[in-house]
Amino acid sequence: MNDTLKTIASRFSCRAFTDQAPTDEQLDAVAMAALAAPSAMNRQPWRVVVVKDKALLDEMDAEGIRIISEYDDKSMYERMRSRGGKMFYNAPSMVLVLSDGSDYAALDCGILTQNVALAAESLGLASVICGMARLAFQGGKAAYFTEKLRIPEGFTFGMSVLIGHAAAPGAPHLPDKSKLSVIC
Repeated sequence: MNDTLKTIASRFSCRAFTDQAPTDEQLDAVAMAALAAPSAMNRQPWRVVVVKDKALLDEMDAEGIRIISEYDDKSMYERMRSRGGKMFYNAPSMVLVLSDGSDYAALDCGILTQNVALAAESLGLASVICGMARLAFQGGKAAYFTEKLRIPEGFTFGMSVLIGHAAAPGAPHLPDKSKLSVIC
């Protein structure tokens, strides 16, 4: 198996990070992998924001937890509480993927997101793709976070990837071959 396939096979969704931040060189490499993602007609309908400000991440996390604590269905809130009460699992950094909302932007931002997760794994970092970060842009502090993250006009949350060092080893999910069809 080559290095790329080993990286794909070993990546897991980390839900417990240490306080150790990735190096600037590692985050730069991840950011460049993000920007290398293909897109429909090479439109690149994204902006990528690398967030290294742990205090800002903690504010976003707290706002998201506050919002889900107010849901009528408490199951998501209870799930987060059972995992330490942190939506971002103490991650020291985030790659925020912004979308211009154009045709194919969701697909293109998804491809970029996978590049980020695989690049992090290839550098010995842990990651988890995190759609929950969208909550920071839905509550009463949305304008505040939009300004702090310098989100350009016309762009909205697309996806995020939390990146850091795993607090404990993790295991990738096992591929479900029942989801595969081969037509000859």
